[in-house]
Amino acid sequence: MKGKTLFVSGGTRGIGKAIVYAFAAKGCDVAFTYATKGDTASEIIADVESKYGVKARAYLLNILEPDTYKDVYAEFDKDFDRLDFFISNAIISGRAVVGGFGPFMRLKPKGLNNIYIATVDAFVVGAQEAAKRMEKTGGGSIISMSSTGNLVYTPNYAGHGTNKAAVEAMVRYAAAELGEKNIRVNAVSGGPIDTDALKAFPNYEEVKSEVVKRSPLSRMGEAEDLTGACLFLCGNESSWLTGQTIVVDGGTTFQ
Repeated sequence: MKGKTLFVSGGTRGIGKAIVYAFAAKGCDVAFTYATKGDTASEIIADVESKYGVKARAYLLNILEPDTYKDVYAEFDKDFDRLDFFISNAIISGRAVVGGFGPFMRLKPKGLNNIYIATVDAFVVGAQEAAKRMEKTGGGSIISMSSTGNLVYTPNYAGHGTNKAAVEAMVRYAAAELGEKNIRVNAVSGGPIDTDALKAFPNYEEVKSEVVKRSPLSRMGEAEDLTGACLFLCGNESSWLTGQTIVVDGGTTFQ
């Protein structure tokens, strides 16, 4: 991956941060977005460049305003002369998901719509801008991070789960139309991963206990467990794989 460039949204913590480090370790230049943690982003840039000798840059992005991706990419173009891989990873939490995170009878349109904007709309705009740049260099790979919450009932997760199903459908449509540009589009669907986002669940300990019990591997997933699938989907080994969702869940959706 030396000489190539990755752009991942939401790269300062959890899965996004793990992806930044995994690709940098392979010699790939990395760009990522952040929502509020500018200091953390600067620390990651310094650490990645020092450890792996690659170029790293970060850009402020409000995922609830997907059209501003265009401004972010304009800044990206000043720092990088090519784009090979785009991974849509950023999610929203906190007040923005009130009405979207909770039991079915408490769901409200505003919260649900915010999750859709941050999940589906953001993937669409981010991938569109990525595809324009990938086309100039002969192709590339686009990935949307998803979750098995659209396959297995997870308490309070209806808003996120249904939108993950929607983004996986959008991935298939994008794959069908971008293939002629030699751009592959896939999704990586993770089972419950032990991140800050999961720890924010009010029933975190219950979820963790259930995941450990369900998994034949008897453990929770870690952010690093998803990076292998992302590397695979961006490598030559998956050159004939597009429009698919790879499930990485420790076997939890089977039981």
